[in-house]
Amino acid sequence: MTAQTAPYKTTLINNRRYLGNKYKLLPFITQVAGRECQNIQVVADLFAGTGAVASAFADRRLITNDIMFSNYICNFAWFGADTYDRGKIEQSVIHYNALRVNEENYMTENFADTYFSRADCAKIGYIREDIERRFHQGELNRREQAILITSLLYAMDKIALTCGHYDAYRRGARSDQPLELRVPLPPVNNDPANQCFNEDANNLVKRIAADLVYIDPPYNSRQYCDTYHLLENVARWEKPEVFGVARKMDRKALKSRYCTRDAAAAFEALVADLHTRYILFSYNNMAAKGNDRSNAKLSDEDILDILGSRGEVKVFSEAYKAFSAGQSDIEDHAERLFLCICDDGEG
Repeated sequence: MTAQTAPYKTTLINNRRYLGNKYKLLPFITQVAGRECQNIQVVADLFAGTGAVASAFADRRLITNDIMFSNYICNFAWFGADTYDRGKIEQSVIHYNALRVNEENYMTENFADTYFSRADCAKIGYIREDIERRFHQGELNRREQAILITSLLYAMDKIALTCGHYDAYRRGARSDQPLELRVPLPPVNNDPANQCFNEDANNLVKRIAADLVYIDPPYNSRQYCDTYHLLENVARWEKPEVFGVARKMDRKALKSRYCTRDAAAAFEALVADLHTRYILFSYNNMAAKGNDRSNAKLSDEDILDILGSRGEVKVFSEAYKAFSAGQSDIEDHAERLFLCICDDGEG
């Protein structure tokens, strides 16, 4: 006699493609933090992205933040302080996977046969609208809404006709996989003091405090809102006008200063406003090794001077494969951790 197979698949936090994802570097990051940082009870991740690094500190009180709503909603799903009904999530996923949708909606009108087939767009649009309806009618609480949106975003990412991001789609390509939502498995009961934010990190740090602040900003000129505009569009579900071949929405409010010549000034202001005992700053050594878009916006001199204004700085390095949009083979690429032990010991 065999055990009955569940009528759905499950997913974990790392099952998403994302530029700069630090999941494979978690042993390196946690080893440095565990060895060098004492009595850490509150950890803040200011540019949390997919939440991979925050997940490694989930046994502490967490503060996560990302300017992209599509990242915030996923982080709230994984780390939010609200509880949720796992049975409701399971039944919702089963129901959504069984749907056959044909009617027109925002997704079919704007994205059919681009990143997704028309049939997948019809289903994506219907599911996202239904999640919104159920939330506003009180059928879902905030965390349940976030978990179902996360399930949808992860499912979209698995079948998108892209090379891992949404700057372009593969013309004429077809996906041999149907849209299939999976049940995310975050803890039902996280630390009730956990906080998840969707703000400019430079503004947020003026109001929060943590024992350890982890900082992993964009490294180069590649704006994440350009790369993941479609997931951001579906997460927000404001149904904006889209334009161009790539079908992008207006993203001016989501642009990061860390992708521009203002990166050093932004980083200096951020570090000056931090209330923490330890700053753990992640940055690679791309410098001028890649093409212009890939080159780092902060020099080592900038990083050491700015962090040094707050205390003693130690540097740790680990070999790591770089992302490159071209075919170049970048040698001696390393991910570095700059640890600042703050003199003033604020926390």
